[in-house]
Amino acid sequence: MSEQYPAITLLFPFFSALLISLFGGWRKKFCLPIVVASLAISTGAGLAVLWNVVQQGEIIYLLGNWPRPYGIEFRIDSINILLVLVILVVALMAALYSKESVERENSDKLPSFYILYLLLVTGLMGMCLTGDAFNLYVLMEVSSLTSYALIAMGRKQAPFSSFNYLIMGTIGASFYLIGVGYLFIKTGSLNMVDIQQIIEARGLYGSITIMISFIFIMIGVWIKMAFFPLHGWLPNAYYFAPSAAGCLIAPLMTKVGVYVMIRMMFTVFGAQYIIVHLGWTEVVVFMAVIAISAGSILAFIQANIRRMLTYLIVAEIGYIVGGVWMMNEAGFVGAVYHVVSDAFMTLCLFLGAAVIGSRLRNLEIRQLSGLYRTMPITMGAITVGGLSMIGIPPTCGFFSKWYLIRGGIESGQWVYVGALLLSSLLIAVLFFRIIETAFFHKIESEHLRVEKRAVIIDEVPPLMLVPLVLSALIIIAVGLLNQPITLFIGETAKQFGLN
Repeated sequence: MSEQYPAITLLFPFFSALLISLFGGWRKKFCLPIVVASLAISTGAGLAVLWNVVQQGEIIYLLGNWPRPYGIEFRIDSINILLVLVILVVALMAALYSKESVERENSDKLPSFYILYLLLVTGLMGMCLTGDAFNLYVLMEVSSLTSYALIAMGRKQAPFSSFNYLIMGTIGASFYLIGVGYLFIKTGSLNMVDIQQIIEARGLYGSITIMISFIFIMIGVWIKMAFFPLHGWLPNAYYFAPSAAGCLIAPLMTKVGVYVMIRMMFTVFGAQYIIVHLGWTEVVVFMAVIAISAGSILAFIQANIRRMLTYLIVAEIGYIVGGVWMMNEAGFVGAVYHVVSDAFMTLCLFLGAAVIGSRLRNLEIRQLSGLYRTMPITMGAITVGGLSMIGIPPTCGFFSKWYLIRGGIESGQWVYVGALLLSSLLIAVLFFRIIETAFFHKIESEHLRVEKRAVIIDEVPPLMLVPLVLSALIIIAVGLLNQPITLFIGETAKQFGLN
């Protein structure tokens, strides 16, 4: 039974989506319990897979027992099993929150929402688990199409923002597919490990076709992960998305894109090809510096909390890309650890923004005056997320930035280190402005309840509040567990030839 855990982890949400499609329209009240149960079961199976990876190392699971390169294999190591568990936990937290918000925002489309929700989770997990480059493209399109549909269910300009995302996402996927096509022409295989072995055996590192393939794949993935200046689709798409969909999509879509970049760089092409034959590390790290600076400045000038968070994602992607492209172990560990950290930080802050949005008319920072006095738990959780974004111990954001800075120092990337520190300073000013408004300003907003000069605590229902609190606690827990997590990631970094 244990050898089937990888398949159970991936397929349970998929079959649950089929179950909702059959019975969800008949009994809408069963939709959310099915979603939560399927995600909980998949999380349990994923934890079992994690335990097997810790005990045995890399796991290979052959779908239909077909050997590579003829069949599709799951190749599971410390990086992708961590990310799969992050996907499942984020999806579970967002699903718990979603009950009130979906009934309020999309009650007439409730079954469709949860079908798309589970298919998106399935697609994201599949992208992480698969060892086949073309199968990854198929799953990329599954996750993209479902995210377009979820975003289009939002308010006001959501359909237009979703269409813009669709255009950019299609361009990104096309670039990726063309790159994979060039690889297949040159190697005759679509299995990632098989491709690298053929490139090494045939001495194709100097091939123009291989270089063109690498360029196309990187451009496609950078569009998908909103790497500046290819980020134009992201702010409006995430801003206008339904709140529950935003709490799933914002923490995960770009992070899985980062994983695809890492997998293609190190499993398909190899560290030696990137360091010796391409020599682009300095250029890409400088691009990451620009992304960090631009994302931080654009976030700083926003007056709306949710729009501010969308630009912070752009800056965070800059942190991660810079860490990966330093091509040393500390930078790589910091980048992957920051993928995990940022997923939970973004979840916490988007949940917090959604909770506040359910109480206030808008999410302008000035509207938060005195909010701590009526929503103390909500503001406490948001404060934890903000402190982690800044990089204050013992939150996970501190430790991931510590490794990124260490990687920058070891590789001599002082501009990157300076950009990261200045970005953290800007983010500190930004969140301290929010904290000052919510904690220390007088209650002036017409939306806050004050009766007979006594402030009434007006928190949201527990099912909306519990996921927010749990996400804040996870941020602290991931920070306290930084050593075993970074050691676990470091094992794969060594296998990739980074030191």
